[in-house]
Amino acid sequence: MATNDSSISKLPLKEIPGGYGVPFLGAMKDRYDFHYNQGTDEFFRSRMNKYDSTVYRTNVPPGPFNARNSKVVVLVDAVSFRILFDNSQVDKDSRFEGTYMSSPTFNGGYKVCAFLDTTDSKHATLKGLILSTLARLHDKIIPIFTSTISGMFTNLEKELSEKGTSNFNPLNDNMSFEYIFRLFCNGKTPTDTSLGTNGPKAADKWVFFQLAPITSLGLKFVPNFIEDLVLHTFPLPYFLVKREHQKLYKAFYNSLGPILDEAEKLGLKRDEACHNFVFLAGFNSYGGLKVFYPSLIKWIGTGGPALHSRLAKEIRAAVKEAGGVTLAAIEKMPLVKSVVYETLRMDPPVAFQCAKARKNIIVSNHDSSFLIKKDELIFGYQPLATKDPKVFKNPEEFNPDRFIGDGEKLLEYVYWSNGEETIDPTVNDKQCPGKDLIVLLGRLMVVEFFLRYDTFELEFGKFLLGSKVTFKSVTKATS
Repeated sequence: MATNDSSISKLPLKEIPGGYGVPFLGAMKDRYDFHYNQGTDEFFRSRMNKYDSTVYRTNVPPGPFNARNSKVVVLVDAVSFRILFDNSQVDKDSRFEGTYMSSPTFNGGYKVCAFLDTTDSKHATLKGLILSTLARLHDKIIPIFTSTISGMFTNLEKELSEKGTSNFNPLNDNMSFEYIFRLFCNGKTPTDTSLGTNGPKAADKWVFFQLAPITSLGLKFVPNFIEDLVLHTFPLPYFLVKREHQKLYKAFYNSLGPILDEAEKLGLKRDEACHNFVFLAGFNSYGGLKVFYPSLIKWIGTGGPALHSRLAKEIRAAVKEAGGVTLAAIEKMPLVKSVVYETLRMDPPVAFQCAKARKNIIVSNHDSSFLIKKDELIFGYQPLATKDPKVFKNPEEFNPDRFIGDGEKLLEYVYWSNGEETIDPTVNDKQCPGKDLIVLLGRLMVVEFFLRYDTFELEFGKFLLGSKVTFKSVTKATS
């Protein structure tokens, strides 16, 4: 029988608390609690408190019509959560989005790399292609970002001048999509293709149709039971988004030339490789930045002028010394780095991790051990695991200095990339291949922002799976 940590396997073995309720009705109640009665965070937090345990049983969406896949063992602490990264003990086949997998028709009929378990021979080939591609693009990351983001700041200032406020989200969407497209497509912009300026909207619709089972629109004029019936009862059909997806696919297929050539050398079909890169670019990368950047700006905004001044001073000094925005300069910005990691800790872009036990497993949290039986589903809710009070001091507070100096030792408990932050992704694991890219892009956003502005004011709220951020003012740099 396996364990997630031999050093703590001697902890007392306890029965996993919780349950699934009456068949069908229990899963339906939990689904309504998840989406409407409590909301996601309170759903997991309330059950943790009720059972006085960070390991417990409950139903999660989409259920109850797929009841077998709604019954899970939930992990919400930093210790037990690690079992989800141990591919010798858990199987992640078809588990990228949660307990379900959207239809392969959304990806040209292919099961793309994100949904493949590490035991699938094609997983190593596809992830190897992605990792080697990112390595080849290394020297283009900063120049393309710098040239792409300048237009976003121009539009932000224009909106503030004309309207008095500026909605950051659509500006960020346009910038992020253009950047990712240019990075993977040899500098070509979406407007050079049939996508024109509609790339972000096409990608948003395509992604939404796949994530609908775990999404709530929050529209007050739509009764909950109507939204639940439409979004969560049956999978949304591909044909309603086929037009947008085909445009995305065509634009990437006609622009990914060298990457597809490399894929053929590895024995992959060009169309399969293209569908994988559409998913990587449109779902993983663009979809991740769509959530991550507003969260980053939100948390920096809460730090006020004091934090802004410290960031501006650090950034400008390092850039001046290096003679520009370079990797060497960025590495001399510990506060910027810490702020990015603290944002990923507070608001991980992907909240859920799911896997199936390959065998009977003994999983331990800080206090006890629990038996998870073979084939049971394990469901990790990351926003609680990375706010574990036994690991992080004042875990619910945004601390921009948390990961500076000795605080860097805590990075192993930052799990946003489907793995420990101190470990690099390989072809043999399920860690995000773009882990280092996203962290660098977060740091670049902060750098470019404070090279232009001294401070800013904003207001924020919730928006689907992320934050809605509205700028009220920006103060241009004075030094």
